[in-house]
Amino acid sequence: MMEHISEDPSQQDFGTRMKHYVQTLVQRAGFFGILACASIPNPLFDLAGITCGHFLVDFWTFFGATLVGKAIVKMHIQKLFVIGIFSEHHVDMLVDLVGKIPKVGGALQSPFRDYLEKQKKKLHHKGGENVAQGTNWLSWVFEKVIIVMVIYFVISIVNSMAQRYAKRLQDEARETRESKVN
Repeated sequence: MMEHISEDPSQQDFGTRMKHYVQTLVQRAGFFGILACASIPNPLFDLAGITCGHFLVDFWTFFGATLVGKAIVKMHIQKLFVIGIFSEHHVDMLVDLVGKIPKVGGALQSPFRDYLEKQKKKLHHKGGENVAQGTNWLSWVFEKVIIVMVIYFVISIVNSMAQRYAKRLQDEARETRESKVN
């Protein structure tokens, strides 16, 4: 993992510098280093997990830092980000920016605004109100893909169990034949 550490840091590529940074963070800071990697929405957490496994970090230290980082810290960061970005005045500002795109902005702004209004009505309806549910071909396709994946998963599990059972029967038959020969 540390194949390029002896090189000058200015000569290292970005990936190598990140590997070195994460290793140093996990080794020096332990729990809080893992917590920092788990709290920030980034791909470095995968690298931190690999590093923790490589350096045999205690499971409960890793699990505790990951739980706190992902379930408490990261969740609140993402919640505040989504609330801030998707607040009504930010969405209106985005629709206005779409309208300022040269040549196509005016044509895109109206359908974009209509789509957002439809989504808002769908998500903000009061109990007892009926909101028209249009069928979306993309959601239909996605639903069918998920169903096929689940069916394939179940079939592969059944197949694996059948192969394991057949192997066990073959092993028992072989042991029986060998015991009769001896």
